[in-house]
Amino acid sequence: MNWQDAAQRTVTGLKYELVDLERTGSGLLRVYIDRVAGTSYPTGESESVTVDDCEVVTRQLQYVLEVEQCDYTRLEVSSPGLDRPLKREADYARFVGSAVALTLKLPLAGRKKFEGVLVAREGGWRLEMAPAVVKGGKAAKAPTSQEPMALDFVLDEVREANLVPVVDFKGRARVTGAETAPVQAVPSHVGE
Repeated sequence: MNWQDAAQRTVTGLKYELVDLERTGSGLLRVYIDRVAGTSYPTGESESVTVDDCEVVTRQLQYVLEVEQCDYTRLEVSSPGLDRPLKREADYARFVGSAVALTLKLPLAGRKKFEGVLVAREGGWRLEMAPAVVKGGKAAKAPTSQEPMALDFVLDEVREANLVPVVDFKGRARVTGAETAPVQAVPSHVGE
């Protein structure tokens, strides 16, 4: 069994979601986990992954990797962070209504990078973006009376996508979720 399969089996067996895996040339294994909504964890009630969650997964994964004789030099288990990557269809469905930064595989209208609010649509996804007005060479938010621009896409067209952290300026960062009202974001990136 390879280390990816061992990590998948271990993390899901502990009732966590495996968000991403990474292996560096130096033998470092990185495993990103998240809590599954509605699941009770012995490490306590929290919406986010805790240090205790990471410790539980690390200990079990170290044991499994040793039994499976998987070669590595170091193991890191952590939360995916506020800028969590969106990789699977289920990730997109979970974070509908959230601000997302998206990079396409191929340019569209001369750009690959877009930022906006994720919306589900039949047969794919949509990123709704507030139109940008250029003033003095800088993009500024357009008047709210204008209709938002939209980018319709399917997952095969996406190189990478991440949640955009939204800071509430009270010392705490949060990510907008499906339960909050969508936040219009101005496209901040110009094509590569």
